[in-house]
Amino acid sequence: MKIIPLITAVLVLAGLYLVVFERDRLLGFAQGTPVTEQSVETDQNAEDTTRAQGESVVGVVAMHSVAQTIDSAVILRGRTEAARQVTVASETSGLVVSEPRRKGAFINEGEMLCRLDPGTREASLAEARARLAEAEGRVPEAQASVLEASARVREAEINLNAARQLSEDGFASETRLVSAQASMEAATAGVQRANSGVTSAQAGIQAAQAAVASAEREIDKLAITAPFSGLLETDTAELGSLMQPGTPCATIIQLNEIKLVGFVPEADVSKVNVGAMAGARLTSGEQVQGRVTFLSRSADELTRTFRVEVTVANDDLAISDGQTAEILIASDGRTAHLIAQSSLTLDDGGVLGVRTVGEGNIATFMPVTLLRDTAEGVWVTDLPETIDIITVGQEFVVDGVQVAPTFTEAKG
Repeated sequence: MKIIPLITAVLVLAGLYLVVFERDRLLGFAQGTPVTEQSVETDQNAEDTTRAQGESVVGVVAMHSVAQTIDSAVILRGRTEAARQVTVASETSGLVVSEPRRKGAFINEGEMLCRLDPGTREASLAEARARLAEAEGRVPEAQASVLEASARVREAEINLNAARQLSEDGFASETRLVSAQASMEAATAGVQRANSGVTSAQAGIQAAQAAVASAEREIDKLAITAPFSGLLETDTAELGSLMQPGTPCATIIQLNEIKLVGFVPEADVSKVNVGAMAGARLTSGEQVQGRVTFLSRSADELTRTFRVEVTVANDDLAISDGQTAEILIASDGRTAHLIAQSSLTLDDGGVLGVRTVGEGNIATFMPVTLLRDTAEGVWVTDLPETIDIITVGQEFVVDGVQVAPTFTEAKG
């Protein structure tokens, strides 16, 4: 057995032991300084203290944030709605005799949509006008009867006065006086009958006029026109189709103004006022602006939300009825901080907030209220005017832990 390899292995093991386990003693021996057991323990304690102090301070990244005043807004999901939409229906019966108008066509106010066959309505109108003329002719005759009856009254009055005078002077009998009084009463009754004839003739005129107006109205119903300018949403009734009262002729919508309709939660209804500025982003990416024109004072029984309407101009008819829209309604301004969304965290109770650097570089949790989410970050409130917010490392500290912050520039 060779002794030299064995000795070499023992020496190597001894060297490794000195390097790994007796490093301090070896260095002291190499420098000519004796190393005692006490000095070794002192160095070990100092090293442990330094390590403990390093572990109690956590390095984080923070920023100095100053609150800014921003325009607050109530954000809603809603839809577009035509300013006016109506289904024009027939008021009478008849066959359609007009060519149909096709949907999508622009219609001016008063323009013809459907025309119905008049049938015998024109004959009925002519008959009503003839009866009116006849009734008007009876009036002069009745008035002449009144004049004649009035003349008889005057004649009977003269005869009565004469008979009374003669009777008082003894030249006429009592019978003649009674006969004169009877003639006077008959003449007065004749005047009343003549006046009744005039009244009846005038009533006949009014009845005849009503019949003429009714016949004319029936003829007017034959032409179904647009109540306002707009677009045809459906074809008009087909040629030859039979219309009955209430049968639809066409549906027309008005889009030169459009309504944005949303529903405001109870918590935000106090922030919305009629006349407030509002805007919306449509699914097409188009952005529009208008004003709040209606806010319901009665909540929906199921959702407990309040209907709100925003009117915007749509002169080019680019916005259609029923599009989805994200509506923003301006409200009173509030002070808030703009921070990165990643700076938000939750405490043990699940409350949303941020970790801040407090006095003495102590980490502190502060709850916040999220106002708005933007491309630059999120706006939060319920924080002091100026504050140092931890943006990196907030998940690794809790309240009361000392931190070593490195500050970055705040968002602006």
